[in-house]
Amino acid sequence: MRKLVGLVLLSVLSFTMIFAQSGQVEIFSWWTGGGEEEALLATIEDFNELYPNIEVINATVAGGAGTNAKAVLKTRTLGGNPPDTFQVHAGWELTDTYVIPGLMEPLTDYLKSWGVYDKFPKGLIDIVSYQGEVYSIPLTIHRSNVIFYNKKLFNEIGLTKEPETWMEFIDALEKAKAAGYTPLALGDKNKWEAGQIAENLMVAEFGAVNYNALFNGELSFNDKRLDSALEKMVQLMNYVNVDHAALEWQDAARLLYEDKAVFNLMGDWAEGYYKTLGWTPGEDFGWFELPGTQAVFVLVSDTFGLPKNAPHRQNALIFLEYLASTRAQSLFNPIKGSIPARIDADPGDDPYLIETAEDFRTLIISPSIVHGSAAPEAFVTSFNDAINNLVTTKNVNQAKQMILWAAEDVNLLTD
Repeated sequence: MRKLVGLVLLSVLSFTMIFAQSGQVEIFSWWTGGGEEEALLATIEDFNELYPNIEVINATVAGGAGTNAKAVLKTRTLGGNPPDTFQVHAGWELTDTYVIPGLMEPLTDYLKSWGVYDKFPKGLIDIVSYQGEVYSIPLTIHRSNVIFYNKKLFNEIGLTKEPETWMEFIDALEKAKAAGYTPLALGDKNKWEAGQIAENLMVAEFGAVNYNALFNGELSFNDKRLDSALEKMVQLMNYVNVDHAALEWQDAARLLYEDKAVFNLMGDWAEGYYKTLGWTPGEDFGWFELPGTQAVFVLVSDTFGLPKNAPHRQNALIFLEYLASTRAQSLFNPIKGSIPARIDADPGDDPYLIETAEDFRTLIISPSIVHGSAAPEAFVTSFNDAINNLVTTKNVNQAKQMILWAAEDVNLLTD
């Protein structure tokens, strides 16, 4: 029976490729600035060269990490008006919001018929699967525990090596502060930016294995290592720009480019942004992992799925097959500042991306909280609220209690 289903599916795909190469396909994302927008536009242009009769509707909603886009998307999808395919982070953001409520079509058989199912790491396939079925196609792999730095200012303030320990990092921040520069650029207007720093401090304190255990019920959040992470978050606030609450991540990243700040802890989409500004990796800016997380790859993955009732379903399948190709993945990712999700795709000649691709293959993976991979949306929202309350009040006990309540609400808190 399975073989028969596969043959029928191949026939459907053949029909799709022959007859569905006209009309429209709506692509929904929050890629509206920097390297991510440039990568999306380049990919759409390439797709149009392959399928000139399919009009791509580039539906984007601005807002860092999709804060605004996710709300619009949820309203559309629940209202029976989904786009043909949409950007969604791998993990709980996909599963809890769209798969479990029955809003998505499984893609397992399509991936196998396209010959790409085994081109993605098993661990990544597991993250985009539910009850044995794959529900989205990973396009990008990002690492979020990266600190970028302005190499000119780094040398000017007398630093000769990248910090490897917490105390070395604090010493570097002190040197930047004494020289009159913003030590750590932050733009947390959308809340997740501060939450991202805090989650990486948690990875540093707990270690990858214990951090991961927080989200599978094996370890309680009521742990002194959480206190330590929150205390270090408060410590870092002594080194950020005073206008951080008014800025988005691109604004903070740009402070390095403008020679106003030395360091910026941001996901490596910032690497793509720096390249669009004209900076050269390894020459104008450098990078290192947040001390304590050198052996961990904190994962963020952008994926695309097929919603039920997609208006142009056949064209959506053509676009999804294209995104799963080495051609699309090798084109898109170097521009955005990410590495391909496919293990056989080319990361390009960017030294940062080559290094990151190797780390992805060899290091322990920990899922991001704030980007929807580690925990359900309700926890993510409460976690971001707790961290932003911490940034304002410096009250570690209160922030920890808010996180404990959030974990209990979504059944993450163990005894």
